[in-house]
Amino acid sequence: MFDAQRWSEAPAVAESICRIAGLSKGAKILEAGCGPGRVAVELAMLGLNVTGVDLIQSELDAAAETANDEGVDMELIRADLRTFKTEKKFDAATSLFTSIGYCDTPEEDRQIIKNIYDSLNDNGFFILESLSREIAVKDFTEGEWFERSGKTVLTDFGVVGAWEGLRSRWILIDNKTGERIEHEFVQRLYSAIELKKILLEIGFESVEIYGDFDFSPYNQNARTMVIVARK
Repeated sequence: MFDAQRWSEAPAVAESICRIAGLSKGAKILEAGCGPGRVAVELAMLGLNVTGVDLIQSELDAAAETANDEGVDMELIRADLRTFKTEKKFDAATSLFTSIGYCDTPEEDRQIIKNIYDSLNDNGFFILESLSREIAVKDFTEGEWFERSGKTVLTDFGVVGAWEGLRSRWILIDNKTGERIEHEFVQRLYSAIELKKILLEIGFESVEIYGDFDFSPYNQNARTMVIVARK
């Protein structure tokens, strides 16, 4: 899922999150859709009190193994973000590497954001990094193939509706055994302005949009979409 470049950038992303949200050691942060802990572990290594939530147990197991290897503690919870509720309040929350847009309906996506909003302290930050509709259009390719982790990976992409979603089909072929695994999914695409409107409607006091974690402009040169919302 993550190539070497994605893993190597994790420390810088964690430092950027702390800088954006003004977090210091002991601050409580929620990683919504933490996956294998790529950034969550780095946040814990910076001294933050990290809670990671994900639906996939194997991802949580990988995060726990990495945290153990690095000698840091994290709270890892298996839960569906559509229904995730907690009495614990956080100073910040993140949703990184396009972890939103996979629900069956936009209302479910909105519910995830509402649950994250409810988990934050007053003045808490929500940092959302995702593929936007604009960047999907700009960088669209119909597919590619590459080698990763001893497998040949073939991808096939297609547009759903009027750029309402992006269909992704992945085929992994083990280079030693020839075993073939295929998976297809659709990600709902939001424009930056659509997400800003949703966040404000849910209750966030301020919402800013950037083209990366360095506060660069969200324009034709944007690498990604980073939204910084404050409760």
